[in-house]
Amino acid sequence: MTTATTGTGTDKDTAALDFVAPKADELAALLAGHERPQRPGALSASLTFGWRAMLKIKHVPEQLFDVTAFPIMMVLMYTYLFGGALAGSVSEYIQFLLPGILVMSVVMITMYTGVSVNNDIDKGVFDRFRTLPIWRPAPMVGYLLGDVVRYVIASVVMLSVGLLIGYRPAGGAAGVLLGVALLLVFSFGFSWIWTMFGLLLRSEKSVMGVSMMVIFPVTFLSNVFVDPSTMPGWLQAFVNNNPVTHVATAVRELMAGEWPTAEIAWSLGWSVLFALVFGAVTMRLYNRK
Repeated sequence: MTTATTGTGTDKDTAALDFVAPKADELAALLAGHERPQRPGALSASLTFGWRAMLKIKHVPEQLFDVTAFPIMMVLMYTYLFGGALAGSVSEYIQFLLPGILVMSVVMITMYTGVSVNNDIDKGVFDRFRTLPIWRPAPMVGYLLGDVVRYVIASVVMLSVGLLIGYRPAGGAAGVLLGVALLLVFSFGFSWIWTMFGLLLRSEKSVMGVSMMVIFPVTFLSNVFVDPSTMPGWLQAFVNNNPVTHVATAVRELMAGEWPTAEIAWSLGWSVLFALVFGAVTMRLYNRK
């Protein structure tokens, strides 16, 4: 019977005594001998966080439900529910409804940005982001850039369903692309409202509740479903000055082959206003929270 031999404690102590710690100047020379990596630019950092938002969808594909099933349900439900009563036929009503319901659906989807922000705060992820040597707004801008991809998916789904049930844009592909581009710009600016709520409120449920209280009046009290000329005067005053009304009118006319200069200017103006005002409030909360 044989036994294995092992090193003794004395051998380990001897090996430890043989180790000589490097001097401070040697460590400094070693560290200084390599160039420090460049600090990432604003665009690079924002795109990186945008890619992070997309990876969330890869790992949790159920997040695409609100940009696939929800838009399909909206188009079919409102088209066949109101088409005959309001326009006499589905084929006529879809020409008016689809651009408006497209705007409404994408604007409603924007509120999930605030939910994502609040969720990351609750998990402590933002504590790590704040310590990184990056452009400070990059995490927020990254959220919005990632959501723009979701808005594109929702737009493609809704337009595909609309074409199947009879929508025919007189402006052709160019008009459709211009209308969707304007909607994406507006949605990017509008989303800053929800980043503010995501930082301000304490839970996801609070963000969802407040978002619904804001977004339902803004989207339903507009010209998405009907012409506001049939409404009472006091209601017309609100509807005609509603940002969603301006965007819906601009998108509707662009897809019809027209160029509504005033409505496009209003839509872009609202987009810039939302981004400047709520973006500033968002960053103030982000820096102090």
